[in-house]
Amino acid sequence: MNNNLFGVVIDAGHGGSDPGAVSGNTKEKDLTLQISEYMYERFKEMGVPVYITRTTDETISPTERVNRILNAFGNRKDVVVISNHINSNVSGTSEGAEVIYALRNEKKLAQNILNALGEAGQKTRTVYQRRLPSDNTKDYYFIHRNTGITEPVIVEYGFINNSNDLNKIKNNYKRYVDAVVDAVIATKMGGFIPPANTNTYMVQKGDSLWSIAQKYNTTVDTLKKLNNLTSNDLYVGQILLIPEKTTNTPDNKPSTDNIYIVKVGDSLWSIAQKFNTTVNELKRLNNLTSDILMVGQKIILKEPEIEAPEEVGMYIVKKGDTLWNIANRFNTNVNEIIRLNNLTSDNLSIGQILMIPNYIGTVPGIIYTVKNGDTIFMGNNEYQIKFYI
Repeated sequence: MNNNLFGVVIDAGHGGSDPGAVSGNTKEKDLTLQISEYMYERFKEMGVPVYITRTTDETISPTERVNRILNAFGNRKDVVVISNHINSNVSGTSEGAEVIYALRNEKKLAQNILNALGEAGQKTRTVYQRRLPSDNTKDYYFIHRNTGITEPVIVEYGFINNSNDLNKIKNNYKRYVDAVVDAVIATKMGGFIPPANTNTYMVQKGDSLWSIAQKYNTTVDTLKKLNNLTSNDLYVGQILLIPEKTTNTPDNKPSTDNIYIVKVGDSLWSIAQKFNTTVNELKRLNNLTSDILMVGQKIILKEPEIEAPEEVGMYIVKKGDTLWNIANRFNTNVNEIIRLNNLTSDNLSIGQILMIPNYIGTVPGIIYTVKNGDTIFMGNNEYQIKFYI
């Protein structure tokens, strides 16, 4: 395992003869397995070493569960254990997610997970620790108490006997899992600073140290020394440090004010936090259908402002109009009209209002030269257009 990465053990709570909490025909053990299997795939896609304690409806004793956790990557501080659960209470009125962390660990990871679940749309309650009544120096839950020096968290996604919570979990569990994965990666790798004069590369299918060295004009020995590798073996998704002086590809150019280049450990959640935006806004701006990112990927951070000429007029599209004949009529070009109006295709609709450069056009009852920041309100028609000049 690349020593810049951490390991994740996913624990699907309960199983087999232990159904966990039950509501009607819904059992906690089934939901936690569904959640955990999707989480396992997500961490694999992100290149994070990952292990899952069960993949079937299997009865696992507490001792065996702990053994599987500690044998996955060893008893190490850089191993995160995520034990997935669904809550329950007597009244059935409680609602929302909770995260419980071990006495030996700090609150940061648990809090970030809860915050991410909140951003994903789930109601949030609290993060907390729980002590054993007979010995308050020890954790109440064995998953905290008996897992060595690893960093375990119990994630309670909601309450199974609250119909609102249960429906949200069933319909949105993938969104919640994506949020947890993002939060874990952002927390554990957000503080990682590559050595000076290096960049990063994610190993792709078919890569070898030799092919990567050729691609970046370096040597196999340099890559092995830089990444503390003792063999030539690589795995897909592995993150390698690359000497910066050899990475002159466009994807390694510095970020601009509106473009961010994904680095090792980045996630949509961590990028959104860094630039004071939201995951949903980043996905909308970049036409993303999932939360998966690749190192070197360019991410648009905000809506670009339209740089318009000093004089802009409005033109109402008529029957038979095309961008080509409108551009010719007003002594401009199609690309300029597309840019000015932020169009994504050549299709026009009758009555559509277009901004035309260096043209004083008309809309019903109005002749006006647009100034920076103007918004148009036209009586009951309420054409609302914001211009940036």
